Amino acid sequence: MSFLDLAGKRRSVRSYSPDPIPREAVERCLEAARLAPSACNSQPWQFIVVDRPELREQFTEAAFSGLHSMNSFAKAAPVHIAVVRESAKPAARFGGFFRGVDFTLIDIGIACEHLVLQAAEEDIGSCYFGWFDEKGVKRMLGLPRGSRVDLLICLGYTDRPLQAPKQRKAIDEIRSYA
Repeated sequence: MSFLDLAGKRRSVRSYSPDPIPREAVERCLEAARLAPSACNSQPWQFIVVDRPELREQFTEAAFSGLHSMNSFAKAAPVHIAVVRESAKPAARFGGFFRGVDFTLIDIGIACEHLVLQAAEEDIGSCYFGWFDEKGVKRMLGLPRGSRVDLLICLGYTDRPLQAPKQRKAIDEIRSYA
């Protein structure tokens, strides 16, 4: 499959079958994330995988209840990944300070996209989440108060056929040459 075909195949899946995802497939997704580039090679990420059913229920209740229940569809996914932000190397922090950019967030975005593209390659659906109860997730995982969980990703096989083609802006709307 070409890269453009893979990019076109990847979707945010919001309906999951209960079928488990083999650990080997999850490991390949994490390996793809590990290989992602980052500012000054900081690799400012930690991935916590929640795939055991008894912990998954606790995790999804902590993440997707109350104000965050609009994402409760994720509770059906068999695998959840908490993406914990780690510190960048001093050079990346210094450059980010002067540019007014937090490079760790860009780095995490790149790594997570590698992860979900590998999932798509494996015919595993995925969805990113920025709207979740971070305090509840940190409490459930036993993370320190000062830690940051910037994203959650869920993985699972879809229980529905793929949707219609992606609706995207035309290339002429997003591209210009200087």
